[in-house]
Amino acid sequence: MVSYRVIGQPTPQTTVQGKVTGGAQYVADVSLPGMLGSAILRSTRSHARIIRIDTAAAELLPGVHVVMTGADVYGILVGRRFRDVPILANDKVRFIGERVAAVAADTREIAQQAVELIEVEYEDLPAVFDPVEALKDDAPLIHPDVNSYEGLPEKLDKPSNSYINDLSEKGDVDAGFAASDVIVENEFTVARVHQAYMEPHCCIAWLDEAGTMQVWAPSKAPHVLKQTLAAALRVPADQVRVNPISVGGDFGGKGAAMDEPLACYLAQRSRRPVKVAMDYTAELTAGAPRHAGVMRLKTGVMRDGTLVAHQLEAVFDGGAYGSVRPGPSLASAGNGAGCYRIPNARLEVKRVYTNNLPGGQMRAPAAPQGFFAAESHIDGVARAIGMDPYDFRMMNLIVDGEETVSGHRYDSIRAKETLQAAVDSAGYSAPKADGVGRGIAMAYRSPGSGESAVTVSLNTNGSVVVTTPVYDQGTGTYTTLRQVVAEELGLPLEHVQVSVVSTDDAPFDSGIGGSRGTRITTGSAYQAVTKARGMLLQTVADANGWPVDQLTVDGTDVVRRDTEERTAWADVLAKKGQPTKAEAVNIDNDQASVTAFTAQVAEVLVDRETGEVKLLRFTTAHDVGTVINPIGHQGQINGGVVQGIGYGLIEELAVENGLVLTTNLGEFKIPTIQDIPELRTVLLDPEAGVGPYNIKGIGENVNPPAAAAIANAVEDAIGVRVRDLPVTAERVYAELG
Repeated sequence: MVSYRVIGQPTPQTTVQGKVTGGAQYVADVSLPGMLGSAILRSTRSHARIIRIDTAAAELLPGVHVVMTGADVYGILVGRRFRDVPILANDKVRFIGERVAAVAADTREIAQQAVELIEVEYEDLPAVFDPVEALKDDAPLIHPDVNSYEGLPEKLDKPSNSYINDLSEKGDVDAGFAASDVIVENEFTVARVHQAYMEPHCCIAWLDEAGTMQVWAPSKAPHVLKQTLAAALRVPADQVRVNPISVGGDFGGKGAAMDEPLACYLAQRSRRPVKVAMDYTAELTAGAPRHAGVMRLKTGVMRDGTLVAHQLEAVFDGGAYGSVRPGPSLASAGNGAGCYRIPNARLEVKRVYTNNLPGGQMRAPAAPQGFFAAESHIDGVARAIGMDPYDFRMMNLIVDGEETVSGHRYDSIRAKETLQAAVDSAGYSAPKADGVGRGIAMAYRSPGSGESAVTVSLNTNGSVVVTTPVYDQGTGTYTTLRQVVAEELGLPLEHVQVSVVSTDDAPFDSGIGGSRGTRITTGSAYQAVTKARGMLLQTVADANGWPVDQLTVDGTDVVRRDTEERTAWADVLAKKGQPTKAEAVNIDNDQASVTAFTAQVAEVLVDRETGEVKLLRFTTAHDVGTVINPIGHQGQINGGVVQGIGYGLIEELAVENGLVLTTNLGEFKIPTIQDIPELRTVLLDPEAGVGPYNIKGIGENVNPPAAAAIANAVEDAIGVRVRDLPVTAERVYAELG
């Protein structure tokens, strides 16, 4: 194992002190001269044609500068990779909460008064709220023009509410079922959940004197936002600049544009800076929650426990629009086949338009849904043939040289080792009291791909600065960058600082998300500091007449190995009168050669009289690569576990006939410290990984199996299966009958 001085050392996130002291500046804190407030009129109908919008009274209200409707931005559709969202409703509305009109005024309060003066006449249209019903031939067609939308992955044979269809097949699934001794079928449903970040969406747009659209938004992918806005404004990308700002939490929800295109048009028309901010009611009723869905699974197995065939049919409620999330596909739901050796499989994942609020991105998109179904179902398969769920998994988990059901082949498969570590730590086989159950669940996820741009500057005053265009949403990216640079220069961490720049001041960077942050940014930082180090050595060699092949950087000095002479490199750069600066863009868009397995064991106590589920202990084991920062790594694990517990037991964005019923954080429950049991973490010794330090992802590896582990523990405790998330006391009680 490679020994490091800085990498692998527990390192607090010293670059985000402002978030705990109150010094960090968020979009809501920014105030520009002459800035206007705004308000948005939202639809009260699920599906309706707009007959008339009367804005006359709003326009006459003192203090109002701009009133906009869909007619002002007609035909402009926005999105990251797939574009189907109008900036303001064109001709008709498709969900309760859709933007219909917007006002920019001297204050937000005046803008809200103006919005209330706008009159809208609607003609109601048939609506559909169930994604399965939306698949039927006689269902109302929500997007007749779907085939014209830019970025649609594949043209449909005819317009349909089912606009994304990911299909993966392996072997002969029909023959596999025919050869099976036992066939087990289940249907599972998952609820919508909101990301529940502390900072609601908020943005500022200002068309400056030079004609550049200046934007402040808490986006974890500012360069991508720049591209989205340029397309929405129909201008070259160099006419849009996204400026650095703190991000008050993300969890996947701030990777695509929300109100930013509208803010830009309000700023363009008013010629004044405009702030557009959502309150939490708007977040919950018109945001972009994790998708609800229905998953049907069918598995064929031999009586000795050998898996033969597996079929998944997943239908996800995309809501009224598909491009509120960064990408069109939800193929990760194909994880509904789990981590197992299955020779015959058919996995089909559909994303379907309904008249509900649009679904969006949330930590490990589609994986929590898929693994909840897969790992709940696999328990049922084991029990159907009388096997312990642990033994059944150990028999069927993939090993080195085998591929996943979805067709990926990875190096250094450690699924069995990860499961063994979890059950050993959890005491899975220990005696249990009455009403206590233990449940196992597993997942895997490979680190994501993308592009990262980093500049490393060695300055004449001896300072070292890492420049990045990424806005850290809380995962510790800045600390990781500092660790890499400090490691490669032999410096203490405190000697390396981070500078965050706008999208004008750095090459394209795909941003944070998809578990790619550490994989991609460590690569770009390593490349940049290696290049800078080489340039520095050449500068010192030229200045001192030393042979460059005998030189090495040792912290603040350059050392000549053959004579042990040394010189402070800052002095050399000061004499030269210029810093040493190197830029690197790490482009790694290939599927990672490794994946990381997670195994979890939940221990619960269930009250048979009330259905109450109390989580007693939760154990999570991880197959890891090199851990860059143990503090940040453990923080990601703990946070992921808590989100998984919330998904399994508590959280549900309730929607009835298109109307969101949980409209504030008092009603939309998320876990508090009272809900968190004893947490145990087990890390396998690092083995294979990717990049210069052999790393694996962790941020999105933790939460996918948690809900299934809890549901499996409930069945182990009282013998009933809850197939619908969350596993509430009411649902448990109903199953007890």
